[in-house]
Amino acid sequence: MSVLTLASDPRDATALQSAEAHHARLAGELAGRVTMLLTAVDRDPSAAEKIHAGLVAFCDRSLLPHAAAEEAALYPTAHGMPEARLLIESLIGEHRCLTALVDALRAARDPADAAADARALQVLFEEHLAKENGLVLPLLAVTPEVCLAELLADMHHRLANDSSDKSSPEDQHNEEGHDMYEGQIEEAGGCGGVCGCGGAEEANEPELDVREVPHAIRHATVFGALDAVPAGTAMVLIAHHDPLPLLAQIEQRNPGVFSVEYLERGPEAWRLRFSHR
Repeated sequence: MSVLTLASDPRDATALQSAEAHHARLAGELAGRVTMLLTAVDRDPSAAEKIHAGLVAFCDRSLLPHAAAEEAALYPTAHGMPEARLLIESLIGEHRCLTALVDALRAARDPADAAADARALQVLFEEHLAKENGLVLPLLAVTPEVCLAELLADMHHRLANDSSDKSSPEDQHNEEGHDMYEGQIEEAGGCGGVCGCGGAEEANEPELDVREVPHAIRHATVFGALDAVPAGTAMVLIAHHDPLPLLAQIEQRNPGVFSVEYLERGPEAWRLRFSHR
């Protein structure tokens, strides 16, 4: 099904779609990391500690800078519109709540204490993005006096500068090739040479069932979950079909990092074990 995008300028229509795609990637990566934390708390406390630390680092590296860049580059224009002023003030308040939840995650003494804050962070962030996607971005896109593409370019510039100042070499490598407002990743066949077969599932390995995850954030959720898997451990992915395009993307994104073996090959579910080498 094609999606109709309303905008006053073709550039703004493209910018709107790219912004929504970036929001989906952020939400998916957060969801994947939170899922890994919630499952690891019960199954593997030592791995949960590393996942907890990785979740906080992701928030500091991606989520909070995104919110700050919105307030600096996007929100002032929308706040100047009478029909959006109260909404923007509400969204700024939600940014403060997101920051408080990240601070609570950072201060949590152990992953079990952090689990509730992590889930609350995920829920609030997804609701926050829904308001931006459904209200703020479309309003800016259809207003002739506003160039959404330029506003988002300014936001991109701010984020790029913030990333270069704060990111470690490893962070920069992970973000390489993933532009802030990239479009949907094109699916390609193949498995990148990482597939194997056989092997038994460890009882304490977390599982990520993506069959009920919305399509828009499904691959990003897997990427976030895999980023949260500590070296020397594994994760089991459950999908409703053989995810060959996803395997190709994972290998392209992290060459040689994960080995993959099939634990179940349909017909109702495919279960794959990703081992972080």
